[in-house]
Amino acid sequence: MNLRAVPHSEIFAGNRATGHIAVSVEAKDGVSRRGRVHEDGSLRVRFPNSTNAGTLEAVIVNTAGGMTGGDRFELDITVGADARLTVTTAAAEKIYRSLGPDTEIGIKLSVATCGTLAWLPQETIVFDEVRLRRTIDVDLAGGANLVLAEAAIFGRSAMGETVTAGRFFDRWRVRLDGALIFAETIRLDGGIGAQLAQRAIAAGGIAMASVLKIPGDEEAVAAIREMQDSFAGEVGASSWNGLAAARLVAADGAALRHDLTSVLTAFRAGPLPRLLD
Repeated sequence: MNLRAVPHSEIFAGNRATGHIAVSVEAKDGVSRRGRVHEDGSLRVRFPNSTNAGTLEAVIVNTAGGMTGGDRFELDITVGADARLTVTTAAAEKIYRSLGPDTEIGIKLSVATCGTLAWLPQETIVFDEVRLRRTIDVDLAGGANLVLAEAAIFGRSAMGETVTAGRFFDRWRVRLDGALIFAETIRLDGGIGAQLAQRAIAAGGIAMASVLKIPGDEEAVAAIREMQDSFAGEVGASSWNGLAAARLVAADGAALRHDLTSVLTAFRAGPLPRLLD
């Protein structure tokens, strides 16, 4: 093949990583078991053990070793009636700089009546000049249970790395019996470092997380507020219309993980995946 005759765009596209996993979990005799498991590209999913009786644990592995501009990944998780699934990742996902195209991540989560899903990936580490577009779409049936957490760290401070510019787009949409009950979009574009320095955004912090619990109430929020004196960063929590949410901001990744572990423990009232302990 004459590489000189191949357009640069085609060469670039041919070297981009793609991945897709689709997992369904079903309950049988009080035990949650794998139904359908599909893997494609650089994404893999493993089931090392159960976190507690009746709960299946899934660990997502990205064999590409990170993500960068032009990479595309899709994840589809379905939890059946009465089934219980906890999803985490084998390592913190790294999103590297882009020469132009976005890194695209599409996540679709579905939970049936009386099913339980805890979506608890390790942190996303963002590098300077990143371009990330992530969408999370959740469909819940009445009586479903959800804990959804995502954390992002903008530069590894311990290694002297900072993020000054880039694009970070993170959109969540949650529907209950088809009706939209939660919607938010975080967008940091251009001078990310300067934006994070603003008091109304992160007040100079470089690590942030959001946690959503459905169903959630003031009791769940009160458990977090009681911990205020023990947090390393800032944590706020509130509840409305049958759901509870917590926001976290910290100076670095270690402080964020400390606080996030406390919040997740309060929200779940159960053990976390071993990788998050």
